[in-house]
Amino acid sequence: MKKLILTVAAIAAIGSTLPAQARDTKLMMPLDAAMADNDAQSRLGDDVKFYFGKQKTPAVLKKLGTDQTSQKTNSFGKSAEKSCNWAFLSAMLRLKARAQELGANAVVNIVSNYKNIENSSETEFECHDGAMMTGVALRADFVKLK
Repeated sequence: MKKLILTVAAIAAIGSTLPAQARDTKLMMPLDAAMADNDAQSRLGDDVKFYFGKQKTPAVLKKLGTDQTSQKTNSFGKSAEKSCNWAFLSAMLRLKARAQELGANAVVNIVSNYKNIENSSETEFECHDGAMMTGVALRADFVKLK
């Protein structure tokens, strides 16, 4: 009996040292759906314009800077779509706030930048959905447009 208890304890100790396997599912989500969810369009307003990937913009008068943001949200009990759209909106609101700080009227070249791996698209953003957290990372340029 003593040998059985020691064996179980040894197995438990070894099992606890193995790395935890966390879910991290990469999803490409549609920008249109994210902008239509959570009242995103009205929350972002129209004082700062947003251009994703290589979308054409009016003439750039001045580049004011480049920055990035990584936003996460609790995904427990939520669909991946709902969690991704919340994290996306949080990231967009951070980009808007930064644009306003810099005096920019547009955010251009917005790309997904999860773990510093760039993914450019005019129609989708990259989202990583886990069992407990969902994250969206974006990088963009802040400019004054004509």
